[in-house]
Amino acid sequence: MKRRTKIVVLGTALLLTAGAASAATASDPPRPREAAASEADRPREAAASEADRPREAAALTGTAKLYRSAGDDITFSFDAHLAAKDKADPMKATGTFAFSHYQNGNGARAEVAVDCLLTGGKVAVVSGIVTESDLPGAEGKRVGVTVHDLGRHDRLGYSWAATGTPAETDGLPKCVSSAPFEKVAKGTGDFTVVPWQPEL
Repeated sequence: MKRRTKIVVLGTALLLTAGAASAATASDPPRPREAAASEADRPREAAASEADRPREAAALTGTAKLYRSAGDDITFSFDAHLAAKDKADPMKATGTFAFSHYQNGNGARAEVAVDCLLTGGKVAVVSGIVTESDLPGAEGKRVGVTVHDLGRHDRLGYSWAATGTPAETDGLPKCVSSAPFEKVAKGTGDFTVVPWQPEL
C-alpha cells in the first residue's frame, strides 16, 4: 500500500471512530451536575470510611511452601484474624489455617479452626483444633504454628516438631508452638503478620 493510500485509510478510520463517539454522546441524555458531583465524591467517601474503620487487632495470612532438600511438598496457609473489638483477648481470634506434607505420593493434610492468635512485631503464634484431616488420630487435636514474617525469607515452626506428628500431641494449650526453625522455599509465596498492640 502506498503512503498516500495509508494516510487516507487511517484518516477514514479515525473519522469513523470520532463519528461513533459523537453519536453516542449526542444520544445520551445530559447528566445533572449534582449527580456527576455525587459520583465524583464516592471514591473520596469510600476512602474516608475505610480510614475511619479501626484496623483489626492482629492477623496472620498467606500461603507458602517450606524448603526441604529431599523435595518434600509441605504447604501452610493462614487466614487468622483478631477483630479490633476483641483486642484484649487473643483467644477470641477467628479464621482457619491448613497444612499438608507429601513425599513420593504419600502424606496427609489438615484443616484447623483457629482458637488463639498472638502476634508481636513480625512474629505470630496461632493455634486451633484440627477439624478435618486424613492423618489418623489428628482430628480433634490442638496444634500450634509460629511464623516469622521476613518478607521473602519467612520462617515457620510447629508444635509437633518435638512430638512427631499432630496426632501425637496431647493437652497442648492455646497459642503454644515451637521456634520458627523451618525456611520458606524461595518463590513459593509468603506470610503477612499484623502486629498486636495491646494496651499495657
